[in-house]
Amino acid sequence: MDDLSGFKRDTLYAVASLGEPYGLAIRDELSEYYQAEVNHGRLYPNRDELAERGYLDKRRHDERKNTYSLTEAGRELLVARHEWEADCLLQRSPPTPEPTP
Repeated sequence: MDDLSGFKRDTLYAVASLGEPYGLAIRDELSEYYQAEVNHGRLYPNRDELAERGYLDKRRHDERKNTYSLTEAGRELLVARHEWEADCLLQRSPPTPEPTP
């Protein structure tokens, strides 16, 4: 999944689930997920890096707000991650029960 941190990956998932959210909606979604306040000093640089790397599309909504949406590259990244996680889980066979005496 490239070299994205868990927080950046979670940011992509949050944007994907919200459609075309404003920055505050992304922050609220992540705060709810982490069950802790996510401050703008953590969110904004990570979100902007995702846009610079082509995983998020950043659009000006008005003078104070931008909206964000997942790009095709961002969606492909999440799909690849999802497939990898599923493969990892499926490769693990259940433990073999011990024979009863």
